[in-house]
Amino acid sequence: MGKYNYIPSSKDEQKEILNILGLTSVEELFEEIPEELKIKELNIPSGKSEVEVRRIMESLAKKNQVFSSIFRGAGSYNHYIPSIVKQITSKEEFLTAYTPYQAEISQGILQSIFEFQTMVTELTGLPVSNASVYDGSSAAAEAVNMCIDRRRKKALVSATSHPMTIQTIQTYCHAMGTEVVIVPAKDGVTDKEALVSLMDEGTACFYVEQPNFYGCLEECEVISELVHENKSKMIMGINPITTAVLKTPFECGADIATGEGQPLGLPMNFGGPYLGFMATTEKMMRKLPGRIVGQTVDKDGERAFVLTLQAREQHIRREKASSNICSNQAHCALTASVYLSAMGPNGLREVAEQCYSKAHYLQVRLAEIGGFDLVYSSEFFHEFVTTTPIEATELTKKLQEKGVLGGLPVEGNLLWCVTELCQKEDIDQLVSTLKEVTNG
Repeated sequence: MGKYNYIPSSKDEQKEILNILGLTSVEELFEEIPEELKIKELNIPSGKSEVEVRRIMESLAKKNQVFSSIFRGAGSYNHYIPSIVKQITSKEEFLTAYTPYQAEISQGILQSIFEFQTMVTELTGLPVSNASVYDGSSAAAEAVNMCIDRRRKKALVSATSHPMTIQTIQTYCHAMGTEVVIVPAKDGVTDKEALVSLMDEGTACFYVEQPNFYGCLEECEVISELVHENKSKMIMGINPITTAVLKTPFECGADIATGEGQPLGLPMNFGGPYLGFMATTEKMMRKLPGRIVGQTVDKDGERAFVLTLQAREQHIRREKASSNICSNQAHCALTASVYLSAMGPNGLREVAEQCYSKAHYLQVRLAEIGGFDLVYSSEFFHEFVTTTPIEATELTKKLQEKGVLGGLPVEGNLLWCVTELCQKEDIDQLVSTLKEVTNG
């Protein structure tokens, strides 16, 4: 069998491209990439049989530690997923779903996106949602881009936001030439006085999370009023589970709501794939990235779904695009929709209430042990930060040896998380284990 190569461009074409860019070599084009990340050559071993591959994968899987108890969140949460969710989403017709370029033959995937959008609007209270984006952090960055215009090119971001989300926003804004200013925290929440002092006529928006990275609840209604007094936009990043018990972004006065959809039926999966969701006001609808699926009727009067809105410049006028979202997390979004349908409003509220009550129970029990004091006085939902009587990383290693995934070390302290899957017995056992490993 002959050898064939896929050549995207000839040597002459590559040379012409480099000349246009003012470069002399392909290596110079990629010099921004650190040398330690570059692969000098591919050393691919010969193929293996199915049995050999299975044995290798099983041996690798044994290196993973499966924890009996999980008390860590920080953006990825261990929630109960009804068995019907996987049963439905594993169907073959869903597993091959992709972007619906041809709406007339993509009715199934269009409907699943439409249902997802509808549920996101119900969760956030805002009237318009788009097809999902890659994850919660990219959704936040896309929301910032929505607010930037010729006069306002500065974005404020609360220091209490998830560090990865802050970094993602900074990355997006660096490429767009947008200034990012971090608003400092005070007692675990946004310093409102600092926020006011940092806003000016060039401020496009302010991003804050509810609950924030430290688990604390922000005064989003007050913050929204301060932001709007400056004629800037308010962006709220939310945990969708909390919408069952807390005020929605709409009720808080947010112009855009974003968030990570992982808590809605997606396993933790070693960090992905996840999905980001976005919702906004009708006034800002045309600035939403990606696409919006709408409902209509066909020529026979039957229910049908169409691409109501998509930013065509992303496809054919790319130099004017403000976003690069040309796909969606269709299967993850479908999973979230099935989860929400299975749980219903009452089920979602039950999950939220259990998360809240069990987290507060753990906090009270931890306070009984010397050295585990609350760091912040602000109210919290299901995550909170405590001090630790011994070094944080050392403590988590000791818990790991006991089969427990403890809180996340944060600035020398521990960020604890409790979900509905943490039983009272698990919490009591954690407290006993902590007393043992700290000699408390």
